[in-house]
Amino acid sequence: MKETLSETSATPTILIDNDQCRLTLWSFEPGQETGWHTHEMDYAVMPKSHGKVRLQHPDGSETSAEMSPDAPYFRPAGVNHNVINASDAPFSFLEMEFKPS
Repeated sequence: MKETLSETSATPTILIDNDQCRLTLWSFEPGQETGWHTHEMDYAVMPKSHGKVRLQHPDGSETSAEMSPDAPYFRPAGVNHNVINASDAPFSFLEMEFKPS
């Protein structure tokens, strides 16, 4: 994943990075964001807590999503967005990127 980080950026902590996958813990304070990025690999996200995120899309639109630890999701490579913590509390999720064989 390529990122453009700003002063209001969430904190990415790489926990695993090997030939098969990369596991990153993303930690956000309220209002912090990932910065615009394009996912170069298929990935899965597992929220660590309940929260709400706002997603900015390249066409200028925005959507929001309620996040829950019991609702992980998968996305294919190519997704381009900025993710913002729209909660009033800190929020974090694990992101597993799957490297091509």
